[in-house]
Amino acid sequence: MSNLARELQQQKVTQKVEKQHQIKIRKSWLTPGEKIIGVAFAGLVCFGGITLISTQAKIYELNKDIQTVEAKVKEQQKVNGDLEVQVSELSTYERIYQKAKDMGLVLNENNVKVVQEK
Repeated sequence: MSNLARELQQQKVTQKVEKQHQIKIRKSWLTPGEKIIGVAFAGLVCFGGITLISTQAKIYELNKDIQTVEAKVKEQQKVNGDLEVQVSELSTYERIYQKAKDMGLVLNENNVKVVQEK
């Protein structure tokens, strides 16, 4: 073989060896800093979501408690109104006079004092 043929053959062999020895360097889509920032952002979003949901749950519980208290207040107001009506019915002059007569009290018109409310 001539030198030229030998050189061509050696070049082909070295090119094949170089192609085999080339290490493919894969470039990442994101740098490590960007990955850290992305993970931190995702963590903050999750934390914010959990905080928001827990706050809404607390608000729901408080509103439920407020509604139960308001229902109790309305019920008590109804009872109080009924009792006021009952007091007004029982405190009429005729009823008091009848009770006094039943207990043996006699109305003495000479011994009556009028008291006026202010």
